[in-house]
Amino acid sequence: MLASLAGFLIRRRIVVLAVAAAFLALAAVVGRGVAESLTSGGFTDPNADSTRAAELLNREFTGGTWNLVLLVTAEAGIDDPSVVEAGGALTQELAREEGVSNVVSYWSLRAPLLASTDGAQALVLGRLQGDVDEAGERAAQLAAAYTRSGEVLDVAVGGTAETFRQVAETVESDLRRGELISFPAVFVLLLLIFGSVVAALLPLSVGAFSVIGAFAILQLLAGVTDVAIYALNLAIGLGLGLAVDYSLFIVSRFREELAGDLSVAEVIVRTMQTAGKTVAFSGGTVAISLAALLMFPQVFIRSFAYAGIAVTVIAVTSAVVILPALLAVLGRRVDSLRILRRAAAVEGEGRWHRIATAVMRRPIPVATASVAVLLLLGAPFLGVEFGTIDDRVLPADNPAHLVAQDLRDNFAGDISSATSIVAPSVGTPSARRPEIEAYATALSSVAGVARVDALTGSYREGTRIAGPNLTSLRFASGDDTWLAAVPAVEPISPEAKTMVAGLRAVDAPFDGVVVGGPSAEFLDSQASLFRRIPMAIGAIAVVTFVLLFLMFGSLVVPTKALVLNTLSLTAMFGAMVWIFQEGHLSGLLNFTATGTIDMNMPVLMFCLAFGLSMDYEVFLLSRIKEEYDRTGDNTAAVAVGLEKIGRLVTAAAVLLAVVFIAFATSGVTLIKLFGVGLTIAVIIDATVVRAALVPAFMRLAGDANWWLPGPFRRFYERYGISEGGPSRDEPRLLSKPSAQ
Repeated sequence: MLASLAGFLIRRRIVVLAVAAAFLALAAVVGRGVAESLTSGGFTDPNADSTRAAELLNREFTGGTWNLVLLVTAEAGIDDPSVVEAGGALTQELAREEGVSNVVSYWSLRAPLLASTDGAQALVLGRLQGDVDEAGERAAQLAAAYTRSGEVLDVAVGGTAETFRQVAETVESDLRRGELISFPAVFVLLLLIFGSVVAALLPLSVGAFSVIGAFAILQLLAGVTDVAIYALNLAIGLGLGLAVDYSLFIVSRFREELAGDLSVAEVIVRTMQTAGKTVAFSGGTVAISLAALLMFPQVFIRSFAYAGIAVTVIAVTSAVVILPALLAVLGRRVDSLRILRRAAAVEGEGRWHRIATAVMRRPIPVATASVAVLLLLGAPFLGVEFGTIDDRVLPADNPAHLVAQDLRDNFAGDISSATSIVAPSVGTPSARRPEIEAYATALSSVAGVARVDALTGSYREGTRIAGPNLTSLRFASGDDTWLAAVPAVEPISPEAKTMVAGLRAVDAPFDGVVVGGPSAEFLDSQASLFRRIPMAIGAIAVVTFVLLFLMFGSLVVPTKALVLNTLSLTAMFGAMVWIFQEGHLSGLLNFTATGTIDMNMPVLMFCLAFGLSMDYEVFLLSRIKEEYDRTGDNTAAVAVGLEKIGRLVTAAAVLLAVVFIAFATSGVTLIKLFGVGLTIAVIIDATVVRAALVPAFMRLAGDANWWLPGPFRRFYERYGISEGGPSRDEPRLLSKPSAQ
């Protein structure tokens, strides 16, 4: 099949390149401005009770939970007459704004929770209507209008709407910086690897093609489903990284085969049969790992699957379709504009051959030491604490982060993070005041609750502390009512999860009650994630095992690959906790440690890193299998295979690491974690695993690596895919036109 494809690409190379150029131009137009079509939310389970609560609040109540915060600072004190007058005017001004409802303030309610403990700051709260993106657009306008510094009042703007808007804006600006860092750095490294300007430009061109194509696909997907803006980072990182890696292997194999006696056309066929097939299977393993993310309902996680699968398919297609056509045009001119020359390596004398041989002389000590090191590096993950995204993913000097930090430091409770208890279709709420009051009284006795606000007033520790006022009307709409439980604990914490469980355990006098708010969303999302993780990991393991079996005709090799690739991720998971949860290197990387890891990230990072790790496994094993089929000597095949592919795997890992580490410059902590974590995973995999563990375990298994029981062997012989080589019919296939 690949030989036939190669023949077609050689004969129709100009047509293929013209179609590719047209696709690129169309993709550039379609994908332009893709960031504006994506959402900054998507962290919750759309099927959870907490999501239903949020939907009911948005649909049925003009005044739901507050998502806009004006933090007012007054040197004279918030009770100074001039400040009281200015604060009241500010409250009325915000209440008149279009799209803003339920505006309250310290000066309108005289509520102690809306004043700082030192009396120097107070809050004006409002609700912006619409989803997270619509609210964010309005927040941008209000932030510009209400950020003020005056003689009486200083005003700063925050709240969840402004926080998510700032995150989306920061991600978009980070993308441009990442591109400016990644592309020049990758080109310089490719020049050092190939020593030729033309050869170095080929992978970079394929990388740009993949990224632009992925942007277009994400733009189209955004028209039919929600796609999170964070997926753009994966589209750039993985698109550039995989395309460069795949092109690196194909161009390197092409140049290697050119040193023989084959014609350019025969070299392209041979390259496709070996490196091309490996690239196709390798891309399949990456896509399989990323497809597992589709099992999760969160838009944030699914979006990485959309972006990752799209960019992987385009990268593979570009490498096995467009690149061979380019090579057919260039022929031996692929080494034009050479700036470096290296002496041809002598088989059996290379550095990687010596490393493999040394490892295989002492496989047990090497394997034991390597496994011990990886487990030690992964040990911090045993102390992982899960959290979710909040303002602290932004830089410490970001206005939204500063406002939220003041709320944490200077106020007794965060009223804007209240847990919402929504009771739809209760009849006429005013006629059921006794039941609402009894319910609110019981809710206020739950551990972790500072106060409960309801249509009938405010309650604390089982006692009503205030009667209803004008703002209490927001708790009723038609046949529906809701109550707000202000937390006395950190909204995203184990204590908050216990609080939500306690609120849900209270007997409700109404049917269909659902509990929402930040703490409930945290609890529901974590339960949703953990429920699906075993299924996702199992699917990855089974499908990957089958794919490797069909490629290598072995039961031992796929099993070893699954075990070692999982083991290689321990360092990444340990680094997540040591760096981002515990805060080591927070000064160097410029982020705020919260003592938790966003619960979505380990799932996302596992699927991504496992796919990339298997990517290199396929490249290495394919070369070892090729040598074993040629010689029948397992030990020699491992040494020679590692010698021929080791330098390329290392180069590919360095290139991918450079792409990912650029994301460490992001202003969003999630993206920093993404970049640093994948960089560590790639480097560990290409060094400790490929240089030490793989040759050690391959040596220990010996010829059993390639053993198959009878039924499996017969199945493989019928359905498996072997490397193969040029057939006798290929010269006829490639006879017209000739490729020079």
